[in-house]
Amino acid sequence: MRHVIALDVGGTGMKAALVGADGALLHRARRATARERGPEEVVAGILDFAAELRAYGVEHLGESAAAAGVAVPGIVDEANGIAVYAANLGWRDVDLRRLLTDRLGGIPVALGHDVRTGGLAEGRIGAGQGADRFLFVALGTGIAGAIGVDGRVEAGAHGFAGEIGHVVVRPGGTPCPCGQRGCLERFASAAAVGEAWAAACGDPEADAADCAKAVTSGDPNAVRVWQRAVDALADGLVTALTLLDPRTLIIGGGLAEAGETLFTPLRNAVRRRVTFQKLPDIAPAALGDTAGCRGAGLLAWDLLEPTDRTEVTS
Repeated sequence: MRHVIALDVGGTGMKAALVGADGALLHRARRATARERGPEEVVAGILDFAAELRAYGVEHLGESAAAAGVAVPGIVDEANGIAVYAANLGWRDVDLRRLLTDRLGGIPVALGHDVRTGGLAEGRIGAGQGADRFLFVALGTGIAGAIGVDGRVEAGAHGFAGEIGHVVVRPGGTPCPCGQRGCLERFASAAAVGEAWAAACGDPEADAADCAKAVTSGDPNAVRVWQRAVDALADGLVTALTLLDPRTLIIGGGLAEAGETLFTPLRNAVRRRVTFQKLPDIAPAALGDTAGCRGAGLLAWDLLEPTDRTEVTS
């Protein structure tokens, strides 16, 4: 059966799949990145994992993978296949596409940024399916986005498109590791909400999920922390809507797991802020932790069939 290899490399673990032409996940696997052993071991682990997937396809699907797609964190030069920098993995300027192509017998390999790749999947076959313009925003440890246009995701001239987490929403506010003050992710990421709630409730182990639970129970301190995050997020999103005019706004990541505890006040907050802008459909991400693999699979299939694949099903 014709298939491609899809790898989603995270800070602590790797998710992988063999993906059929119809988008079906024919085989799934996971393993640790072993980042504690250094960047060279991380790269070696990726190459070994990809080779194992290739061998599985030969044995169980009757043929070798036709292409591979890999999603990685950090700064990514997608055009040249270079993993430029990832703080959580410790690597710099890794020619990952060439290394994987060599290891996998010369098949074409696509390299993508993890959030943009997950956003690609959400836009084509997830919550944004059928939308010609979408914006995917992931609310996790930080906040990042993917700008979708006609089934593709815009990387930008230098690979930085979609970094909505570093839009300043509170000028002069909390310092951000990027060097600015008042960045959106310092107020509305899952990590920021967790930190604020831990300080408010006095439990250093409390996180954003605990805050969401306290909001549903009516805790006034939790409501205050949560609304502060929602207001900051709405400010950042309206800036994005003004610039990009998406038809669908997809929200994913850990904070989105709060469901309507997040989406009801967020939709209201965005609605209050728009004036001339068209209000997009604001939808939760639909693919969960498979988005990265599915997106990597789409990148791989695009190498083989470089046409509009917006009708691929999940």
